[in-house]
Amino acid sequence: MHRLRSLFVVTLATMSLLILGCPKDDMQPFRPVEKDYGRPLGPGEMALRKIGPDKYPDFSRAYYDRAALIASLDNSLAYLAKPSSKRYFPYLDVSHDRAVASLRRMRELLETVSSPQELDATIKREFEVYQSVGCDDQGTVFFTGYYCPIFEGRRRHDSTFRFPLYRKPPDLVVDSEGMAQGRRTPEGAIVPYYTRREIEEGGVLNGLEIAFLKDPFEAYVATVQGSTKLRLADGSLFELGYGGNNGHQYESVAKRMVADGALKRSEISLQAMLRYFAQHPRDVWKYTWQNPRYVFFQERAGGPYGSLNVPVTPYYSLATDKTVFPRACMAFFTTELPDPQTRAVRPYASFTLDQDTGGAIRAAGRSDIYIGIGAGAEAVAGRIGAEGKLYYMFVK
Repeated sequence: MHRLRSLFVVTLATMSLLILGCPKDDMQPFRPVEKDYGRPLGPGEMALRKIGPDKYPDFSRAYYDRAALIASLDNSLAYLAKPSSKRYFPYLDVSHDRAVASLRRMRELLETVSSPQELDATIKREFEVYQSVGCDDQGTVFFTGYYCPIFEGRRRHDSTFRFPLYRKPPDLVVDSEGMAQGRRTPEGAIVPYYTRREIEEGGVLNGLEIAFLKDPFEAYVATVQGSTKLRLADGSLFELGYGGNNGHQYESVAKRMVADGALKRSEISLQAMLRYFAQHPRDVWKYTWQNPRYVFFQERAGGPYGSLNVPVTPYYSLATDKTVFPRACMAFFTTELPDPQTRAVRPYASFTLDQDTGGAIRAAGRSDIYIGIGAGAEAVAGRIGAEGKLYYMFVK
């Protein structure tokens, strides 16, 4: 949705952020810290561990909406068809060929099995299952949600629409993976890139504006989500995708607001933050400037796109830490999600494809679920925050 993570698609909790799109950073519902969900892996430790058949989950629980899952699976196959994807394999004992073969076999099963029980039995017979070690070496993963917002916007500045989003600046230095390294000075040195506050307060990117919003916190949300769709005056949508970031680490605005007593710990959500800043507009920069990370944009239709540069699919694309998990592969997770109709939290299990990353998604104990576009997705994504389990499947 780096989130997304990365349209930064709004990490409500989430990612992308991102490397290319979605995303996922600060809109996440804040929860009491009972565990260190961002605990880094130890030296030589891997995020996944092969488990025995007696520990396999019940895959039959995810026998629904196979058409959407197949579409997401095809996006992963498109990514793995690129020669550059081979650099990320092998992962444990999973070669690039095995990763591709696993997705192809899953696609066949989704088109041919006739019952949840048949799907479950076939996976357990033909695949090996790897579980995330989680934040505690017991498999605990904290799941959040992100989405792609739709805001009112304009291509040009006026008295109402005056809060800019920026294109990727020419002095931003990135490595071969697209990761920001800093800013190249006129003398040729590379120094840390400008922070969010320096960008928004100092006008250092004047002339690189790509669009304008009427609300400063909406502009912040867009940069956290990594992508957005803007409703223009004529009713058309102007689609913006992830174009890069300034290289600074994400800092949670929600946590700072709770620490200051601006919001109660139990009520933190994107919706609560939007209400607070509507009532206290002078506090927007007080809090948003605490997060130095900033995302740049490019005009891009057909998204939102994840960090693998393929479209993300609602409920069937996942943002994880791409430094520790195998990209583009098929996963299965269990957690709790709000019901879109009743908002009641209910147990949830689903297959998904690992296609995105996010600025706040780090290590084996965090993951972000892409929920969709617009207000309906926002209402769900902003309320996701629960522990669960995460598994990956590969053909034997």
